Amino acid sequence: MTARKREGRKNLAGPVYERIKADIFEFRLLPGTRFSENEVASRAHVSRTPVREALFRLEREGYLEVHAKSGWRVRALDFEQLDHVYDLRVVLECAAVEKLCAGDPRAALAGLEKIWLVAPRSRLTDGARVARLDEEFHGTLVAAAGNPELTRTHQTVTERIAYTYIEHGQILRAILARKAARATQLLRGHIETSKSEVRKISLHRLHLAHLDSLSK
Repeated sequence: MTARKREGRKNLAGPVYERIKADIFEFRLLPGTRFSENEVASRAHVSRTPVREALFRLEREGYLEVHAKSGWRVRALDFEQLDHVYDLRVVLECAAVEKLCAGDPRAALAGLEKIWLVAPRSRLTDGARVARLDEEFHGTLVAAAGNPELTRTHQTVTERIAYTYIEHGQILRAILARKAARATQLLRGHIETSKSEVRKISLHRLHLAHLDSLSK
């Protein structure tokens, strides 16, 4: 196969991968849902080759299961695994915070200061945007520590997870003051709260998705 053909197949597999993952995250594909490669290829208007690449990538990441006779299936929600992922996230982020506090973090965190250390009247009220900024907050903390492997692992972990200004502001102020123990204590509490909220939100959204499927 020529390099051009491989690149073309990769370009087709990417959008298929993103679409299926979004469907899983948004519960348009419910846990336990079965489907075939042909169904996906028909909806995406592509051949089965890029579809298979996308599906096997999602299987490696833990979102899908494949069975020889019954095809593909969305994996069931595993809250024990979710807890393990959050535990790993705590370790990664606390390590990044300690490294930041050992040096001068102000320049690396200037962008976060502009977002999170603002007066109450300047805070955003768009829930979806704040949710995106929340994940960027944690990703920026890790990236600012300057360890590419730490950043890569954290990005992978964060994607597996299923917001407050006050909590982020407290964490930032502690880091900027180079108080590592205080910063990591606040960070652990913030992530633990997020873990609990993700569990509740996931169950609620799953319930609504089931009701919606029954009404169709």
